[in-house]
This record gives sequence, C-alpha cells and structure tokens, in this order.
Amino acid sequence: MEKSTQIIKLNAIDSTSLHVKRLLQRQRLEDFTTVVAQEQRKGKGQRGTSWQSEAGKNLMFSMLKHFESLPVAHQFGLNICVSQALYDVLNALHIPRISVKWPNDIMSGSSKICGILIENTVKGRAITQSIIGIGLNVNQTSFASLSKVASLHMVTGREFDLDELLYNLRERLMFYLLGIEGKTVAQMLPLYEALLFRKDLPSSFRLATGSVFTGCIRGVSPKGQLIVELEDGQIQEFGIKEVSLLY
Repeated sequence: MEKSTQIIKLNAIDSTSLHVKRLLQRQRLEDFTTVVAQEQRKGKGQRGTSWQSEAGKNLMFSMLKHFESLPVAHQFGLNICVSQALYDVLNALHIPRISVKWPNDIMSGSSKICGILIENTVKGRAITQSIIGIGLNVNQTSFASLSKVASLHMVTGREFDLDELLYNLRERLMFYLLGIEGKTVAQMLPLYEALLFRKDLPSSFRLATGSVFTGCIRGVSPKGQLIVELEDGQIQEFGIKEVSLLY
C-alpha cells in the first residue's frame, strides 16, 4: 500500500468506497481523501450491478467530500459536478463523442466508458458527506461478457497514464465540488442537459415493472428525474429506480 497526502493507493481491495467507509469508522478523514486501487473485487455500479475490471488497466477510485450545508433537495447537483469534471478531463484528451447517460454513466459514442456511484450520508435535511466512486475504463482492450462497453484505449488507440488521469480528475472534481453549496441544481442543469446522451432522439425505455415504451428525453428536473416526452405527446418524469434507457 502506498499513501500520500489525501491519496491512498492499494494493490487490491474489495471496493474503494467500502475502504473509505471503514477508514471513517476509525478516524476523521480530510476533505477529498481518495482511495485508489489497481484491482477491485467487489466494485458496485448503479442499481447494484457489479463493475468488471482487469487489474492494473483501469482507474478505480473513491473520493470523500464533507459538506456544511448541502440540502438533500439539491443532491442531484453532485451528479452534475462529477459528470462535468469527467467531461472536462476526457474532452481535453480528445475522447470522441462524450456524453452523459442519465443518471451516472459517461459514454463515448454508444459505449459506456465510465460509471459513477455517489453514496451520501444524510442528517435531517442535509447531506453531511458523500463518497464519490468512479470506475473509468482506461487501458483494458476487451470486455468479453459485456456489450456496449469500451475503454479510452479502445476508442482512441492510445495508452493512458493512470496516475496522470487521477491527478487531473481530482483537480476538476475539487474545482466543481468546492462551489456546490452556493448553487442550486436549477443553476447547474443547463451544463448537464447539454451533455445528455440521446437527448431529443426517439429511444426505448424499460420501466421497473418490465414494460417497454418509446419516448424522447427532453431534460432532467431539479430533483434529478428524467423528463421524457411520450409518443402521445405527454411529458412524464421518472426517478432513477423507475426507468432505464435501453437505446
């Protein structure tokens, strides 16, 4: 294990987010403390899915952020800040056709290259801290059992330095997160909506009940719900656990 100021590097771990939680049980951690691992055996994605990654090929880390007064009602602002930070870094590397697949996936074209999992600690109506988990596919060249998944290397043909990527992502995350408590979700939404995957395009969706329907994504509400125009022209909003985009 290698440790530097606010960055803890591990060879192998069950989950970087779980490790942050264990550390918090024993000590107070500095803002932006980051745990990064070469191999993560029990990495989680959105809706409880597992995160598959080849050891030493990808960037898997979790960052802790403390808050003084972040209302629970504004929690989707975290998704916006993290997505924007990832977009900035990947865009600077000329990754093609970057977009955000609601609520927490980063895409290159029609392939997922990054997943985000944000876990909040809430007291009353305020979020006191967040653990932001990021899994970015970097130098892995095959995802045999997964469809619509790619890496930075697969979409560019280039190898990337994981330490440099981590440094740049931490910088951008800190830039956006330091100002989040002074902003509302409504103020930040235009940035996020401009990056939305399949916005205004006819797409297929599956409800939690299993039924499938067609509609067009029109935006995201301040509560983080997906705004979809149905085929009959009705506008409906869906929560994260209510619908998934099939495309």
